[in-house]
Amino acid sequence: MDLGLKGLRALVTGGTKGIGRAIAETLAREGAGVAICARHATEVDEAAAALAALGVPAFGAVVDVADGPALAAWVGRAAGQLGGIDIVVANVSALAITPDEAGWQRGFEVDMMGTVRLVNAAMPHLEKSGHASIVTISSVSGREIDFASGPYGAFKAAIVHYTQGLAYHLAGKSIRANTVSPGNTYFPGGVWNQIEVGNPTLFKEALALNPTGRMGTPQEMANAVAFLASPAASFVTGTNLVVDGALTKGVQL
Repeated sequence: MDLGLKGLRALVTGGTKGIGRAIAETLAREGAGVAICARHATEVDEAAAALAALGVPAFGAVVDVADGPALAAWVGRAAGQLGGIDIVVANVSALAITPDEAGWQRGFEVDMMGTVRLVNAAMPHLEKSGHASIVTISSVSGREIDFASGPYGAFKAAIVHYTQGLAYHLAGKSIRANTVSPGNTYFPGGVWNQIEVGNPTLFKEALALNPTGRMGTPQEMANAVAFLASPAASFVTGTNLVVDGALTKGVQL
């Protein structure tokens, strides 16, 4: 199936590792130009070079998405480098689990406002696109109460609400907006790898909750994002696609 991504221009925050890296590489393999950002220069340089090696325009920059002016400046530079913006993927999370005030503040600035500011900065470019698409990354923790029921879960739920609001209000401009909610996703160096090493009891308990007997992979999450971002999903907007291997049990109405 041709997703119709060839020649489109995509922004992916947090595109150097894990789900974000898989999203960026999947879009690039489908022929889209990709701009990524993250906080560590060496990782950004390596990821941008790997994307360029796939034969598409690629641009990387060091950005903390909690810094609104820096994020907006990156969007502008990326649009210039790529010749426009068709797709925006808001992927970065502070992974704020602790319910102290610092955790709430970091979750708000990174997860929530990082998403809002990214969309706002990209909007003038999306309005000029013939295939404009916004994909936000939420989590199953935004759907049900689990060990991340503090700032992380609350802001992930808010992101779903925000995105569905975007879908409704932007439909007349032919700008689509959807959310992907990953379940537990395992990759080397990721949070579940760290838990596996540092808290094997919790890791075993989390693994046992999934009826598939395993956690998801970044590529499985990226596949969902690529579809929703693509012209192949031209009539899909306002949805929250849960990719969790039947981990969650609640009915999504």
